[in-house]
Amino acid sequence: MTKAHRDTIFVEEARVIAHQSFPAEQFVLRVTAPECAQRATAGSFAHIRCDADIPMRRPLSIMRTDPKTGVVEFLYKIVGNGLRALSNAGPGDILSIMGPIGNGFDPDDSKPNKLMIGGGVGIPPMVFLAEQLAKSRGGDGQLVLMGSEVPFPFEQVKSALPVNGISPDATDTMPAIEELGVPARLASLQGYAGCYEGYVTDLARDWLSSLGRDGVAQVEMFACGPEPMLEAAAAIAAEFSVSCQLCLEEFMACAAGGCAGCTVQVHGDEGIAMKRVCVDGPVFPATAIYP
Repeated sequence: MTKAHRDTIFVEEARVIAHQSFPAEQFVLRVTAPECAQRATAGSFAHIRCDADIPMRRPLSIMRTDPKTGVVEFLYKIVGNGLRALSNAGPGDILSIMGPIGNGFDPDDSKPNKLMIGGGVGIPPMVFLAEQLAKSRGGDGQLVLMGSEVPFPFEQVKSALPVNGISPDATDTMPAIEELGVPARLASLQGYAGCYEGYVTDLARDWLSSLGRDGVAQVEMFACGPEPMLEAAAAIAAEFSVSCQLCLEEFMACAAGGCAGCTVQVHGDEGIAMKRVCVDGPVFPATAIYP
């Protein structure tokens, strides 16, 4: 059963079709939610009821969709009782999902090269954006960089897609990204084989530094992850004068703009305003968050 909300957000009874666990209490959840799959864009999210005994939903970024089959995929890490309860859901179980919610990324067609940076559970929007761009323009001109301080929630593979300008130690990628024909590289401070040893934002700086002024002028950045990573990404964008969009992650109650529990300060031409991450975001210009 599906119920429309504001003509854009739908409440669906989604059926779990797969729920895969990874180290460090990370999970990839796949459900059938046709309305969400049809309307979701990279950067949007869904609000999920984790258990019948836990009334407050939890927001999860959408990682992949298949509008033809109605499949929606999420990546999450257990934080709190709600997501721990969700981790017990198995194939055939029904979950109440409200989505898609929020304004997604808005790529600039005048910038042919896209740099996407995802950290931890901020990886899903970057996967979705890479998939969205690959469908419309192919993998050329894209680079996805992913960082994690716990094992990555996928089986790492050696990339066959070359990337100039970054450490030769960064050889591994995510299979789902590689299959799109999009180059991607991994970064961590944990000494994982095939990964750049350092912050993912340092890897991004190395790559931008290798392009030269004319090359940098063709780049647009996108980032999602923990706040320190977003602040670092915004600083790099400012350093290279590259436009950048950030996808924020905030705790929230209603996810429909009513409770104002997820407000953040946003800087604009008319000064500082309080904006709701759920419906005004979650994507904002980097300069609006870190002026």
